[in-house]
Amino acid sequence: MTKARLEAFSDGVLAIILTIMVLEIKVPHGADWAVLRPLLPVALSYVLSFVYVGIYWNNHHLMIGTVTRLSGGMLWANLHLLFWLSLTPFATGWMGQNQFAPAPMATYGFVLLMSAVAYYVLQQTIIRAEGPGSRLAAALGPDWKGRVSPLLYCLGIGGSFWHAGIGGFFYVLVALLWLVPDRHLARTLAHRPEPGS
Repeated sequence: MTKARLEAFSDGVLAIILTIMVLEIKVPHGADWAVLRPLLPVALSYVLSFVYVGIYWNNHHLMIGTVTRLSGGMLWANLHLLFWLSLTPFATGWMGQNQFAPAPMATYGFVLLMSAVAYYVLQQTIIRAEGPGSRLAAALGPDWKGRVSPLLYCLGIGGSFWHAGIGGFFYVLVALLWLVPDRHLARTLAHRPEPGS
């Protein structure tokens, strides 16, 4: 198994996830703007999930780019991540079609949380295999976003049962945190040579 094959497989799964999500937005019957209003929750859910999948795609690409040699543990950890991400269309659709009701909002947050946990597991599996002096370990630095995100997801899950807006606030907040490029990561990966080069 090569890195290119792993990335191609992962990219394919993420592309299918995005395709499934957009197919959940049903074309309305009617030709005026008013028919779009009932679709607003579904469309907003789709946009948020698209951003999340895009963030994972981007960071996954950077992370796998640091790997010098794949291991069986990395392959399984990668599948674990893809499993949780593959549940995103279900959670997105359920949340949007039920007008951000508490249970769907909390379920959406749980899928986000477990995706973050799976990403962390893959990250740590790579660092364990490559060693503490690996490019990924150096690039991560303090990784404050990785540490605070699960806490914000948990606040969003709990807050969803109080008011849907609370859950939505925390889910959007985490997405915004990750949309801002990590300059330390980009700088380290750009300037640190791969081992053996």
